[in-house]
Amino acid sequence: MTSLLLTNISSLVTNDPAHGGLLGELHDAALVIDGTKVAWVGPRRDAPAADGALDLGGRAVVPGFVDSHSHLVFAGDRAEEFAARMTGTPYSAGGIRTTVAATRAATDEHLTANVSRLVTEMRRQGTTTVEIKSGYGLTVSDEARALEIAGQFTDETTYLGAHVVPAEYAEDPAGYVELVTGPMLDAAAKHAKWIDVFVERGAFDADQGRAILQAGIARGLQPRVHANQLGEGPGVQLACEVGAASADHCTYLTDADIDALASAGVVAGLLPAIEFSTRSPYPDARRLLDAGVTLALATDCNPGSGYSSSMPFCIAVAVRDMQMTPAEALWSATAGGAASLRRPDRGHLTPGAQADLAVLDAPSHLHLSYRPGVPLVSRTFIAGRPV
Repeated sequence: MTSLLLTNISSLVTNDPAHGGLLGELHDAALVIDGTKVAWVGPRRDAPAADGALDLGGRAVVPGFVDSHSHLVFAGDRAEEFAARMTGTPYSAGGIRTTVAATRAATDEHLTANVSRLVTEMRRQGTTTVEIKSGYGLTVSDEARALEIAGQFTDETTYLGAHVVPAEYAEDPAGYVELVTGPMLDAAAKHAKWIDVFVERGAFDADQGRAILQAGIARGLQPRVHANQLGEGPGVQLACEVGAASADHCTYLTDADIDALASAGVVAGLLPAIEFSTRSPYPDARRLLDAGVTLALATDCNPGSGYSSSMPFCIAVAVRDMQMTPAEALWSATAGGAASLRRPDRGHLTPGAQADLAVLDAPSHLHLSYRPGVPLVSRTFIAGRPV
């Protein structure tokens, strides 16, 4: 069977503005998959013949979620740290070093099994593309193996040797930057598409971040930035300066930061599961949208600041606490994530796009935010195949 007709779709979100509105939503619709691609979308009554057909029974279909920010290669957990936050201990980046110690001690098999478990969780919840970072090894060999493991699950691998300065370099941060831009980059570059840096107090300053990103760019990696999570700072401006695909977190922004994001076309990656887990202020999505900034929603799944693999959860929180409409949140979790990863073949259901989609046990995408916490994804297709 090479082509498959999905029919009796109550609501089909295409993200194609040609069909009207932000989501290009079609009702009483159908979709044809040919091999790995979308071949046709339109009204059910006009559907062409295909080699096979699947009646979806009045369910809704949305593009597969594109999770553009995650940290899945790790060992251990930080449940006690979470419990402490819930009793008033503020979040800081220092807990990363706890995960670094556990990850360095773990076997390849253990790390691979953990990534597999989390990716399976994501797929069950409709995620079809996921970016995975290194950043919990912080040695030459551990960063390279983290990226090799991540590469078994995604093409969207990110070298994050500049997550924090590890304990052994606490008195020599300049020496660690030399390692990140030298031998560590040499070992990591062949396994990575992206380079990232955590520009934040307790991590790296603007000059260090610039040197790290420029070294990666020179080796053919594309830049991303962890920016403005814990307070106002230079991260967003640096992302715009180097032409980064995204500046992620964007919790504390000045008017100048927002103007820069809009002017430079840098995607603002918002990670609401982090604010939920850390009890930090949520980013002001409405302010960004009104300024014309492209938004992506992502989980930032990691064992410390936010251990959720659920894009539907992020959509619900974005609608409830970040003043996004259900349509804006869904677009940001699909087309916005694809923009953050510079993947024009993902995040929409139009002819020629990769056939990545989620079937909802609901008549409309609105149920993603209307029924938070309910496992609504009944089927996930990646490249035309159910997973």
